[in-house]
Amino acid sequence: QVQLEESGGGLVQPGGSLGLGCAASVTTFRTNSMGWYRQTPGQERELVALWRSGGIFDYATSVKGRFVLSRNNAKSTVYLQMNNLQPEDTAIYFCNIETRDGQTFWGQGTQVTVSS
Repeated sequence: QVQLEESGGGLVQPGGSLGLGCAASVTTFRTNSMGWYRQTPGQERELVALWRSGGIFDYATSVKGRFVLSRNNAKSTVYLQMNNLQPEDTAIYFCNIETRDGQTFWGQGTQVTVSS
């Protein structure tokens, strides 16, 4: 069982910035991917940003140029810097990890609200 500890999120005005952190209880050499998804009521969970083994970073088209995902290999953490946030970014954000043996784990979710 992998534990994911999320931090960050909250309320911000349009155009503002927030950061989301996620720490995993597993070393990253045992990880296929790690990153963030988001979900709004009535919608499916969607990819926001993901690090894949081999150093590949994937981003949703809607966040490219605004969000940046970084990874600290030694601490098994990822950090999502979200800039120029817009109301459509409002969602619950979930940290996700896939281990080398193909298991997937989710964080408990953290609310991001963009509103004036």
